[in-house]
Amino acid sequence: MMTEKETVTEKIITDAMANPSPAKSMGDPGITPLSPSHTQQNDTDQVPSGPSFVVVVAIDFGTTSSGYAYAFTKEPECIHTMRRWEGGDPGVSNQKTPTTILLTPDRKFHSFGYAARDFYHDLDPSESKHWLYLEKFKMKLHTTANLSIDTDLHAANGKRVKALDIFAYALAFFKEQALKELSDQTGGEFDNNDVRWVITVPAIWKMPAKQFMREAAYKSGLVPRENPEQLIIALEPEAASIYCRKLRLHQMVDLGTQTTQNGFSPTENVGSGMTQAKEHVRRNRQSRTFLVENVIGELWSELEEGDRYVVVDCGGGTVDLTVHQIRLPEGHLKELYKASGGPYGSIGIDYEFEKLLCRIFGQDFIDQFKIKRPAAWVDLMIAFESRKRAAAPDRTNPLNINLPFSFIDYYKKFRGHSVEHALRKSNVDFVKWSSQGMLRMSPDAMNSLFKPTIDHIIQHLTELFDKPEVNDIKFLFLVGGFAESTLLQQAVQNMLQGRSRIIIPHDVGLTILKGAVLFGLDPSVIKVRRSPLTYGVGVLNRFVEGKHPPEKLLVKDGTRWCTDVFDTFIAADQSVALGEMVKRSYTPAKPSQQVIVIHVYCSEKESAGFISEPGVRKCGTLRLDVSGTESTAPRREIQTLMQFGDTEIRAMAVDVSTGRTVKASIDFLSH
Repeated sequence: MMTEKETVTEKIITDAMANPSPAKSMGDPGITPLSPSHTQQNDTDQVPSGPSFVVVVAIDFGTTSSGYAYAFTKEPECIHTMRRWEGGDPGVSNQKTPTTILLTPDRKFHSFGYAARDFYHDLDPSESKHWLYLEKFKMKLHTTANLSIDTDLHAANGKRVKALDIFAYALAFFKEQALKELSDQTGGEFDNNDVRWVITVPAIWKMPAKQFMREAAYKSGLVPRENPEQLIIALEPEAASIYCRKLRLHQMVDLGTQTTQNGFSPTENVGSGMTQAKEHVRRNRQSRTFLVENVIGELWSELEEGDRYVVVDCGGGTVDLTVHQIRLPEGHLKELYKASGGPYGSIGIDYEFEKLLCRIFGQDFIDQFKIKRPAAWVDLMIAFESRKRAAAPDRTNPLNINLPFSFIDYYKKFRGHSVEHALRKSNVDFVKWSSQGMLRMSPDAMNSLFKPTIDHIIQHLTELFDKPEVNDIKFLFLVGGFAESTLLQQAVQNMLQGRSRIIIPHDVGLTILKGAVLFGLDPSVIKVRRSPLTYGVGVLNRFVEGKHPPEKLLVKDGTRWCTDVFDTFIAADQSVALGEMVKRSYTPAKPSQQVIVIHVYCSEKESAGFISEPGVRKCGTLRLDVSGTESTAPRREIQTLMQFGDTEIRAMAVDVSTGRTVKASIDFLSH
């Protein structure tokens, strides 16, 4: 391990020595890098432990459902999941609450979750069109290319709201719920300063989306901006991985063995194991406290030093794949391949259903109906949700979906003929009209709605398993709410053909939540990560004839410079240890300069020569506030340290001549 790291260090230093030029960063003539170098911190001077917290509360802010769980630092083996929520749907276990939020017509927070949905549903249509109802809005952070503090969301009635406000309202709601529960538990007013908060995000999210979550947390009052280490951003599949290490055999279904832990043979039916597992979870639901044995789970005892496994986190919005390797004796984790995945979560099935409705009733009608009768549209999607969960590979009887009365009524007004007529006329033969006022879908019709989403996941898994770093995988953990789908389970089984054992934890929807609590209790458990992108800055180097392109030549005071050179901090898929720093030194151009601003560039490619190359984009800014650190030294040197081994990128800086800390921040949200 160390040797690989030393060669990296050496390479970077020799590169730097080859061109020890006082260079300047593009767009800001005020900076000259001095000597770049790369340091590895020893485990002894690990990340500062910070203040001690009494409790860790993790919030799983999901695309379709959300929840929180907590553990007191004095009894870390007891993980408590949040109190039962009011409301709930048939066929949906409500340990979490839907990620839905309702604002009053004057844009004040009204309610969250089932409460928001039920209240909105009960409003008179003439009123409801003024209220702002939002659901499935988390995906916006993944799909918005140039995310900023000002990014908007659309409510169900088509009105725009600031995404930051919505996320802050949601986090404030969870803060209030959790503190209330903690106060009841401890019998006194619980102080927010005693809480370390953890928020989970997909590992495939880019830095702007992670930073956006942090900004929302500051805005919501979850943690003060002055105390950033009170909040940890955790990566969803990593959290799942930490929890899966603790699994005992009775807490999971193993699709890979002939008889599973539940004593039936999987050839009978993939689904029956899950049914029994759900029954087991339901029986244990009364107790919201999960004991995590301090010993490593039995499953884990089969893993040996260097064994690899994949965590496939299938949520509502995204599917996230992480490859981990175990390092014994402590059971630390090392990431083997950068996180991958995409927007292939279960809401893809909802979109397919919507497309199907458009084929039958016409896009113009569906668009109109969603805006004019938003509450009825929500109803229709809830009805679909419970049938979606009944889909199974071996199902033979049709699935009936209730059409709200206002859908039938509005359609007749809109088109002048009945819903029944539309179904007969449409060329969709596997959806029929039942006399009880329902859409009757054949099992094949339902399965075809799953197909595009599952195909994406399988294609992605296939590509991942073809990578040399991902050979010889012992286990595949299938987690997240969508992992409950027997159609998905069967597809993964068919794709793997017995190459690794597929393990599904019983409480698959809560796996991430519990793992996030464990991560908050010990964030140093993941020792090595892979950088998802190549990061660096633009600098000037001495121009070398024949090596540098002539169009990059810049002559200044008689010296020939090559502009736009990409100075790499870290390369895509490079392994980075926790606490490892990338060091660069910069000097202000003028002694009077107060702030140094450096543009940070990134690329998906592993190497880049120039910041002007295709695929390289400006992704952030590094700000060094050097005011008040004026010194008599003839040449000031600001040494900047950037940390890439954590779930977020951090920067620190020191004025070398005075030894004083310079305020450094790295921003990925301002454009």
